[in-house]
Amino acid sequence: MRNTVLRINDQIYRVCIGIAVLSVLVMTLIIPWGIFARYVLGSGSSWPEPTAILLMVVFTFFGAAASYRAGAHMAVSMATDRFPPALRQAAAILVQVLMALIAVFMIVKGAKLCAGTWNQFLGEMPSLRVGISYLPIPIGGVITLIFVLEKLFLGDQSKRRVMSFDVVELSEEAV
Repeated sequence: MRNTVLRINDQIYRVCIGIAVLSVLVMTLIIPWGIFARYVLGSGSSWPEPTAILLMVVFTFFGAAASYRAGAHMAVSMATDRFPPALRQAAAILVQVLMALIAVFMIVKGAKLCAGTWNQFLGEMPSLRVGISYLPIPIGGVITLIFVLEKLFLGDQSKRRVMSFDVVELSEEAV
């Protein structure tokens, strides 16, 4: 059972990374297009800026969930590192419970935001509902909650092979 859950979470992690990478890639392609259209062609497109903003929201919530699982999020442990081991473990559990509460908040409030704005349309892209643009919030909350529960019940998984990569530096000695 444990291995099945970890394999499923590995796939969720890969999907989050893929979505985040794709979002950044598309942003890097459409922003120069918007600049080119405005200053070279003389006719600014209305869609690149709002699309880039929407992709940044997608990148933020999916990337944050993946970053949390990989242990790559910002953490200040200066105070907790000085705690005795038992208190350090209690603080770690408290952090996970607080993260779960934040994820539940994202799910509940994000779903309400999506539902409340579902019948509105973006001015720059009239075919896109505002509620759709907020969907990464509750979806990212669900994924973050999955990873928080994984950490609480199965332990830290940040050292798994799916999250590790080797950086090869090119230097004069390596060549």
